[in-house]
Amino acid sequence: MSHFAKVENGLVVSVIVAEQDVIDSGIFGHGWVQTSYNTHGGVHANGKTPLRKNYAGIGYTYDSGRDAFIPPKPYPSWTMSEETCLWSAPIPMPTDDKRYQWDETTTSWIEIDGNN
Repeated sequence: MSHFAKVENGLVVSVIVAEQDVIDSGIFGHGWVQTSYNTHGGVHANGKTPLRKNYAGIGYTYDSGRDAFIPPKPYPSWTMSEETCLWSAPIPMPTDDKRYQWDETTTSWIEIDGNN
C-alpha cells in the first residue's frame, strides 16, 4: 500500500492509503499524487529514495515544478530551503535544553517557562 495526496489547485485536501491500481482506476477521482510517509526534508528515513521532499499533509502545497510537497509557511519572516522545501526562522533556535517559541513581532525565539 502507498500514500496518496488529493491535490486541488495545488493544495492538498486529503491523504489516503491505497494500492496504485485503485488510484489508477479513477474510483476516487483524479488529482492524486503519491507521497512517502518516510520522506522529510528530502531524506528518506530508511535510506531509500526520497519522494517529493516531504510527506503530504492537508493544507500543504504541491509544487509540480519542484515536484515537492511544501508545508504551510508558519510566519511571514521565515524562508524556505530549496533543498528541503521546509521553512526556517531567520535566526536558528537556541540549542540548549530550554523550550522556545517563535515571536514574529520581535523576530526572535522566546523562552517558554515550565508554566506555559
